[in-house]
Amino acid sequence: MPVLVMKFGGTSVATLDRIKRAAKKVGVEVAKGYDVIVIVSAMSGKTNELVGWVNETSPLFDAREYDAVVSSGENVTAGLMALTLQEMDVPARSWQGWQVPLLTTSAHSSARIEEIQTDNINAKFGEGMRVAVVAGFQGLSPEGRITTLGRGGSDTTAVAFAAAFEAERCDIYTDVDGVYTTDPRICEKARKLDKIAFEEMLELASLGAKVLQTRSVELAMKYKVRLRVLSSFEEQSDEAGTLVCDEEEIMEQNAVAGVAYSRDEAKVTLISVADRPGIAAAIFGPLADAGVNVDMIVQNISEDGRTDMTFSCPIDQVARAEKAMNAAKAADSINFHDLVADTDVCKVSIVGIGMRSHAGVAAKMFDCLSREGINLKVIGTSEIKVSVLIDRKYMELAVQALHDAFELEKTA
Repeated sequence: MPVLVMKFGGTSVATLDRIKRAAKKVGVEVAKGYDVIVIVSAMSGKTNELVGWVNETSPLFDAREYDAVVSSGENVTAGLMALTLQEMDVPARSWQGWQVPLLTTSAHSSARIEEIQTDNINAKFGEGMRVAVVAGFQGLSPEGRITTLGRGGSDTTAVAFAAAFEAERCDIYTDVDGVYTTDPRICEKARKLDKIAFEEMLELASLGAKVLQTRSVELAMKYKVRLRVLSSFEEQSDEAGTLVCDEEEIMEQNAVAGVAYSRDEAKVTLISVADRPGIAAAIFGPLADAGVNVDMIVQNISEDGRTDMTFSCPIDQVARAEKAMNAAKAADSINFHDLVADTDVCKVSIVGIGMRSHAGVAAKMFDCLSREGINLKVIGTSEIKVSVLIDRKYMELAVQALHDAFELEKTA
């Protein structure tokens, strides 16, 4: 039988009633003739509770025991989902990561998937099991210890299973009914997209859209896994939600597919840096070693052999960046006059594969923001996106203005 992967996030399984609602959706797909692999997250709030218990018990915890505790939330949900399906007369059983097995690296709390062995689950499908309920977010290290996959691990688990079992599709059930042109809480004209290309979804996810985690989209794009984002709280038709797919499946495309934003950005400037070969490596090497995620970079025109170097990073990494730069200065790796951090900025981006064939998209964006009196602090571009850093107080205005300027409420 064809295989379908269905993933239910924490809010979708937050209570027993919600687990029953999710199980009914699984039952519908079984009735259509699918063998179903269900990936479940922990019940909403449970993982944070478990993390809190670990920190209270052992602030300098053993990462292996941290994973053993934190992964238990998904085990509970998987067992409850399997029991609920059995009560509906659907042949189902739960699977923990080590039982599949889902093999990972040894990097506890941030492990990466190495292999999903399909023999055990396929054998049970052959014996009449119709639903395998798999605990998401967890796997098995080469040393035989439980590992967890880090933030967004259940989404990544679902896509990886879809790839390994050559599933027809991977349905991600969440608390929103699809991917929108922008955040509908900010722009009431935001429109749900029927389809979006992998590359666009990857950019939107990395630029602040919270619907799908970046790692899961990367994996889906690599293995051509068709993703569908749906609401677990609404009745579904076969055309519901948003399909994330190859751009070849999308007939016509607007120049811009969506507007993304990230509130928690900072702009860091090194003032009066020596302008010499290797200075960029001397700056960004220590930042990388310190785990600072640098995004946009701007270097000013050199005067008298000195220049200013500006970069953006997440606001919670500013202290780490300052420490790395001051350490490099003390070690005479770099020399700068001052370091200035602006933590009152945000990043607003437009994304669309249609930019490849539409000239003037960036100019239209800049003109739109100029007419609203919004000053651009830093600009970053790629083939299918344009991002700007602006004062945070203008974020909502910028999102709404750009959504209107590119008429994203209209279909192509």
